[in-house]
Amino acid sequence: MSEQHRSKPRHRKGRKALAVGVPLALTAAGTLAYGADLGVLGSGAQRASAATAAAPAWATATADGFASVDALGQNGTYGGRDGETVTVRTQAELEKYATAEEPYVIVVAGTIDMAPVGKEIKVRSDKTIVGAGTSGQIVGGGFFLGTGVHNVIIRNLTIRDSYQGVWNDKEHDFDAIQMDGAHHVWIDHNDLRHMADGLIDVRKDSTYVTVSWNRLSDNNKTFGIGWTDNVTTDITIHHNWFRETEQRNPSTDNAAHAHLYNNFLEDAPGTDITSSYGNYARGRTSMVLENSYFQGVRNPVTKDATATLVQRGNVFSGTSGRNESGGTAFDPRKFYAYTPDRAADVPALLRSGAGPRPSIGVTNATSGASGASTKAAATLTVAKDGSGQYRTVQAAVNAVPSNNTSRVLISVKPGTYRETVKVPSDKPHVTIEGTGGSRKDTVITYDNAAGTPKPDGSGTYGTSGSATVAVEADDFQARNLTIANDFDEAAHQSLSGHQAVALRTAADRVFLDGVIVTGDQDTLLLDTAAKDRLGRVYMRNSYVVGNVDFIFGRATAVIDRSVITLKKRWNGTSAGYVTAPSTPAHRKGILINRSAIGGDVSAGSFHLGRPWHAGGDASLDPQTTVRDTTLSAAVKSAPWTDMSGFSWKDDRFAEYRNTGPGAGPASADRPQLTAGQAAGQEVADWLGGWVPTAS
Repeated sequence: MSEQHRSKPRHRKGRKALAVGVPLALTAAGTLAYGADLGVLGSGAQRASAATAAAPAWATATADGFASVDALGQNGTYGGRDGETVTVRTQAELEKYATAEEPYVIVVAGTIDMAPVGKEIKVRSDKTIVGAGTSGQIVGGGFFLGTGVHNVIIRNLTIRDSYQGVWNDKEHDFDAIQMDGAHHVWIDHNDLRHMADGLIDVRKDSTYVTVSWNRLSDNNKTFGIGWTDNVTTDITIHHNWFRETEQRNPSTDNAAHAHLYNNFLEDAPGTDITSSYGNYARGRTSMVLENSYFQGVRNPVTKDATATLVQRGNVFSGTSGRNESGGTAFDPRKFYAYTPDRAADVPALLRSGAGPRPSIGVTNATSGASGASTKAAATLTVAKDGSGQYRTVQAAVNAVPSNNTSRVLISVKPGTYRETVKVPSDKPHVTIEGTGGSRKDTVITYDNAAGTPKPDGSGTYGTSGSATVAVEADDFQARNLTIANDFDEAAHQSLSGHQAVALRTAADRVFLDGVIVTGDQDTLLLDTAAKDRLGRVYMRNSYVVGNVDFIFGRATAVIDRSVITLKKRWNGTSAGYVTAPSTPAHRKGILINRSAIGGDVSAGSFHLGRPWHAGGDASLDPQTTVRDTTLSAAVKSAPWTDMSGFSWKDDRFAEYRNTGPGAGPASADRPQLTAGQAAGQEVADWLGGWVPTAS
């Protein structure tokens, strides 16, 4: 498209008998940590064959937060993804694989009673230990990660009941999870409770740790961080539900960077346990605490005089005592991207989403919503060095049978693949997935622009033809990779047509999960196969980078919990437009939801969007809604503008509950949805019955 175009502990009251609860299901609002079904992989220690079936998405999932940071020679945290998958039902089997030198994905299918009580299995590096639905339970023991142990994921387990009858027990150091000098550890979606000592202890310079979406309950010394004079630990703690826990919620001592957000600390009245304090920044800790919810907690936020603690966006309901902050801290976004939920939404999110997920099918099942077969996905491997079946991504696409009815996974090893890729309409159910520890490790890139001459002399590529990756097949998925167009505008000023698409979709039910799409003008073209055809796209936990109209097209598209990065022009100036929808009337356009928009550009230099009436088509009714999103100062105070003679006021452009320096109140130049209107502009309204599921 044209450019114009940490207190002493309180004693516990007499306790009631513990009732073992069944974890709640994870709702759609909390699906960032899981993409596919959790289920039993077989009996005993049966191994899954990686040669014949694709690993389920949970077996290849990678951490967010500080555990995702590349450091200490470790490229993020992905656990045992590169090893075999085994299912265990006994303590002996669990110890065998957890202490092995090789990487493993270890599925705990059933309840394992630890002997002796209090035993902590010494986990070695490169392991994923995951519960099969709600059946995976470790009773009377836990896990220990020692010095140098790294790249470990512990997910979807219930770890409980090493309690020895003494509330403030100083004799039994029985933790659920303890780490001494470990790094790159992800603890996610577990139910941790009723242990003799801590539920989680992050000790002795352990670092690059993320703790997310867990339920921590019925405990005294809940979550401790420190046991060192060094200021080393980097830790992210988000979306955890602390309920009826007395102290260390957490207690954070000498942490270099502690980022806590979207946690729910609840002390319900009339129960057996009374909180002593909530979040505590001790020693020389630097802590950022944001968008968390504190209900009935005594001393909800405390700090030592030597610590720095920045609070923002937290909610305190029925709390009492100390609530402190002071000093300056760090910017978490300098380390990783994240999009916090609204603090007001946190209790509901965590009551439904924290803790283990129930199994909704065996691991080789895929979602039936798209019409795909429930057979295991076939896997095709791509590697530039020849160690895979194919050297190029396009060659693997070409090998997919025409009119295939089951999922085909194209597994792409790390590297830069300089090629264009087209997935034609007769090859549905294709997934292209990077296998690196980061979405930056696998890159597909090319440099065609609209005005680039075709090599056969038949003219130029045009905007849509410039795409590095073009998807014309329904039920396509991409994850854990980068798709780029690196056309050099400065070097081609004489070329007419600088639009350069990185990714074009012209299909229905397209799921983009954990990707980067980057370019300059016209980066992401979200199209449909035809004007009268529906084309739904769901992008989650991703990045889109560009400057002019860089999210555009007529698809019904959701960009959810993602980062939209504004980029300067080729000549160093700051000016641009985020979206340019060309939506047909009576259809939904582009929805940006719970995301962040910003970049290294000048203040007030970017519009959120403008209406693209492609070809001058006055029948179109372009739509962009930006809601519950953080807007940087780069966004103009009048964020919408006209295009090619068409007024944005005649089309559908609106905001709702946005925050940040670029947000503003309702005005004639800045329409805001009412609560009633917003209720009809949710993600589910856009997707129309389709539930994107990684497969």
